Amino acid sequence: MTSHNEASDDSPGYPFDETATARAVIDGDGILVEWNEGARRLLGHASAEVVGRPAANLLAPDAGAVRPPPAGHRWNDTLALRHRDGRTLHVWLLAHRRRPELGDHSGWLVVTPLDNGGPPVEDDVLAGRFLDQSPCATAIFDERLRLRRVNAVMAESMALPEERIRGLRLPEIGGMPQNEELERHMVQVLLTGRRDDVETYLGSRDGARARAWLARLAPLTDAEGRVLGVCLSAHDFSQQYLARERLQIVNEASVRIGSTLDVTRTAQELADVCVPALADFISIDLLDPPERGGEPYSGPVPAPVSLRRAAHRSVNPGNPEAVVKLGQVDVYPASSPQADSLVAGRTIVATDPASTLADWLAWDPARRERVKELGIHTTMAVPIQARGATLGVAVFTRFRRPAPFTDDDVLLAEEVTARAAVCIDNARRFSRERETAIALQRSLLPRTLPRTAAVEAASRYLPAARAGVGGDWFDVIPLSGMRVAMVVGDVVGHGVQASATMGRLRTAVRTLADIDLAPDELLTHLDDLVVRLSEEAGSEGTTGEVGATCLYAVYDPVTRVCTLARAGHPPPLMLPPDSSPEEIDVPSGPPLGVGGLPFESIELRLPEDTVLALYTDGLLESPDRDPDESRAVLSQALARGSGSLDETCHDILQSLLPPTGASDDVALLLARTKGLPTSQVATWDIPADPALVGPIRKQAVQQLDTWELSEAAFTTELVVSELVTNAIRYGERPIRLRLIHDDTTLIFEVSDSSHTAPHLRRAKTFDEGGRGLLLVAQLTQRWGSRHTPEGKTIWAELALGED
Repeated sequence: MTSHNEASDDSPGYPFDETATARAVIDGDGILVEWNEGARRLLGHASAEVVGRPAANLLAPDAGAVRPPPAGHRWNDTLALRHRDGRTLHVWLLAHRRRPELGDHSGWLVVTPLDNGGPPVEDDVLAGRFLDQSPCATAIFDERLRLRRVNAVMAESMALPEERIRGLRLPEIGGMPQNEELERHMVQVLLTGRRDDVETYLGSRDGARARAWLARLAPLTDAEGRVLGVCLSAHDFSQQYLARERLQIVNEASVRIGSTLDVTRTAQELADVCVPALADFISIDLLDPPERGGEPYSGPVPAPVSLRRAAHRSVNPGNPEAVVKLGQVDVYPASSPQADSLVAGRTIVATDPASTLADWLAWDPARRERVKELGIHTTMAVPIQARGATLGVAVFTRFRRPAPFTDDDVLLAEEVTARAAVCIDNARRFSRERETAIALQRSLLPRTLPRTAAVEAASRYLPAARAGVGGDWFDVIPLSGMRVAMVVGDVVGHGVQASATMGRLRTAVRTLADIDLAPDELLTHLDDLVVRLSEEAGSEGTTGEVGATCLYAVYDPVTRVCTLARAGHPPPLMLPPDSSPEEIDVPSGPPLGVGGLPFESIELRLPEDTVLALYTDGLLESPDRDPDESRAVLSQALARGSGSLDETCHDILQSLLPPTGASDDVALLLARTKGLPTSQVATWDIPADPALVGPIRKQAVQQLDTWELSEAAFTTELVVSELVTNAIRYGERPIRLRLIHDDTTLIFEVSDSSHTAPHLRRAKTFDEGGRGLLLVAQLTQRWGSRHTPEGKTIWAELALGED
C-alpha cells in the first residue's frame, strides 16, 4: 500500500494528450497567464493573442452577468464565450483555485473537455453493467487516463455530473496535488498491469471535514490481456484514519510531554503537540498558587479569574494570534471561555465566537479585533486538572481549518490535556519542593564569610539545575589563637531531606570545631553522628542510608601550618605564590557513615598568600569531560586568578559548568592564607613559682606598651595574673604564656602539660579562691581551652578599642 505523499520517483513519463482538454490559468487579478493548445482549438485564439490580457475579454457581448465564484475552492458554470471568428459558444467550465490559502487573491485553473467520447454504449468493454449497481464510488479511465464512466456514488462524492466531466483527467477534475499524485500511480497501473492501493487525504471544498480515501486501482484488460484502461474504486475510511491520527497524537503526547520537571517547558510541550495536529492556535494559562508555597485550587474556580500565560503556539510564525505575552497575567471575566471552563470544571466549546462569546469580546476590544481579523470560528477551553486540583486551562482555536471541533476532538483534547496536567502537577510539586529545599539550604549556609586574620575567603554555592537541591555545604569557622577552620561537605541525595541532614552535619562540625578537635578526630566524631542518623532513618522506615563526604582543614597564621583530613571527599588544590596549582595529597579516608575506620591528617607549611581551593564533586562532573580533564580545567582557571578571589570563583564556575547549569550541587570555597608577623607574638616560659606572677604581669604590660596597646594594660594585668596563677597552681610544667594581637583582638594563651580541662564554678561568699576564671570570663569577649599533644591551652580574647 502506498501513502498519498510517496510518489513513485521511478515512474516513466506518460505521453498525455494535452489537446483533449481546453486549459487556461487566470491569476488573482483576472489576467490570463496560461493558454494551452486545447483552448486554442476551442476558441480559435492563439496563446500570444490572449496571454497577459483580462480573461473577461473572452466573454461574448451577450454573456450577461457571471455568477461569482463561491467561497470554496471549486466553481463550475456554463458561460457564453467569444470565438475568434466572432461566434458565440456556450461552454461548460470547471475552475479550481490554485492556492486556496490565498482566498480571493488566488489564481484559477479553468478546464473543459473537448472530447468526452460521447455517451457510453451498452456493450462498451470498459463499462460493465455492474457499475451503476456498485455501492463503492467507482470511476473508469481509458488508456489516455481520461474519464469514461463514473457511477452514481462517485458522481455524488465529486459533486459533478458525469456528462460534464467525461473526457477530463483526474487532476483536471479534482484540482489538488493529491489528484496529481494519484494519477502517477494510475500511470504505473496502466504501464505494468499491476494493481495498486493508495491512501490519500483530501480536504473538502464546501467547508466540511476533509475525508480520507483508500483508492484501489485495477487494470482493465481485454481477452488478450492488453490494458485498456484503469478502474478506480474509492473507499471512505475517514473514521479509521482519524482514529489512527488521534492515537498518534496521544502517543506523541506520551513521549513529548513531561520530558523535564519544568512547568513552563511542560506547558510548551503540550502546545507543540496540539498545533497543528488538533488546532491552529493554542494557549495554556495557569493559575498562580493562592499564596507562596500554597496548594492549587481543589474545586471550581470563581470568576473573574487571573491566569498567567505559560505557553502558546500557532500555525503562523511569531504567534500573531496571542494577545497575552508569555509570563503575563491577564484577568478573564465570567463570559470568557477560560473562566466558564474553570467554573464549570469541564470542556466548553464555542462554535461561533462572534455570538457565543459576544459579551467577552465586547469587554476585550483587542481580542474582538483579533477574532474578526483571523476569522476564528471555533474555540474549545479544556480545564487542566490533576489529582483533584485545578491548575489552569488550555484554549484550542481554529481559523485556518474550516471544520469545527467534533465530539471526538473534545475527547482527544481532554485526553492529551489530562496527560499534560499530571506532568505539570509533577513539575509544580518538584518546583515547590526545590524552592523549599533551596530556601532551607541557603538559610543553613553562611550568608557571609567571617573576616579573619588567618585567611581571605570567597565562596559559591549553586543548586543542581534539574536534580534538585542536594546537601553540599561549606563553612569558615574562626578558632582560638587566630586560627581558622575551613570545611566543605556533601550529603548523598537531593531534596529537603538532604538539606536537613546537611544542616545537622554543619551544626555538628561547628560544635566540634568549637572544642578544638584535630581534623582527624573531628571526622571520627562526625562519622559516628552519620552512623546514628542512618540508624534513625532506618527505624523511621526511610529508604536508603545517610551518607556524606567531608574535607576539614585548620590553618594557623602564626606558624603558617595547615592541617587537613578528608572523608571520601575530593582532594583540595593549592596555588602557592609565583607557582602553579597542585593537588594536595590528603589521605582519602572512608566516606562518613561507614563507621569504624580511622581518618588520617597531614600538616603542610604554607607560604603566605597561598590560595586553597576546596570544592564538592559537582564541580568536576561533566558529560563532556572525565574527572581528570575537569581537574586540569580547574587548575587552569585557578592559575588565571587575577587577584580577586570572588572573580576567580566566577571564572572557575564559568570554565567548568555548562550554560544549562550543573548536573549536581556545587560548593566552592577559596581561601588565601595570611601570616602573622613574629613582631605581633610574644612568648614567655613561666617557672612554677607563684612569687613570679608579678614580674610576668609587668613584662606583659611592657609588651603592650611596645605594641602601643596601653589602653588594654589594666585588663591584661588581671587576665594574665589569673591565668598564670591557675596554671602554676593546678597545671604541670612546662608552663608558657603567649600574647597575640592584630588590629582588633588581643589574645592571651597559657599552656601547661596537664590534660585536665578547667571549668567555671561559682565561689561561696567566704571562699578565698575560685573566682579566677569567672573574672576572666567577665573581662574578655570569650575564653576557652583546647587540648594539645603536650597538654592543654587556656585562652581568652579581648577586643581592642573597648573599655
